[in-house]
Amino acid sequence: MAEALAAANPAAWVVSVRSPDPSDFGIGWQWFPVRGITEENRIGRIAAAMPGFVQTVRQWQKASGVGVEATTLVGFSQGAIMALESTQLADAIAAQVISIAGRFAQPPKVRPLATVLHLIHGKEDAVVDPRHSIAAADRLSLMGAHVDLNLLPEVGHTFDESVADLVCAGLRKD
Repeated sequence: MAEALAAANPAAWVVSVRSPDPSDFGIGWQWFPVRGITEENRIGRIAAAMPGFVQTVRQWQKASGVGVEATTLVGFSQGAIMALESTQLADAIAAQVISIAGRFAQPPKVRPLATVLHLIHGKEDAVVDPRHSIAAADRLSLMGAHVDLNLLPEVGHTFDESVADLVCAGLRKD
């Protein structure tokens, strides 16, 4: 994905941030624990991880000299969840969020004033139900947010070339 993003906009700084904690399933990394997660405890787990997420984004913004207005967060699964939830904070950390197979912890309560949202979700995703993206897009649209939704047939909880193409097409280049 990082290579596709860099090729789409060679002048861009592309940073791939690894989640800070080892996965509680033994493979990979995570922003928040998934084992035993429920709709009720998801909100608290994501809220507990958010300060570290925001700090990481702000550190990279400082290191690169790039401000909020030129920052796009592209996230897959938990990365998408964290990026989406960051739009519910009082202070925006990015001008654009591209969510791949993500969801909000709970239905969005505030309209992101300074952030454009692109939701990309496979219709066959068995990990994060695509209905979460559909509901979020509907709710955000009713709030007057800048949001679009791409549902991909025959795509599960993954990203492939078609997803990479959508991400690259959605990047702001101004």
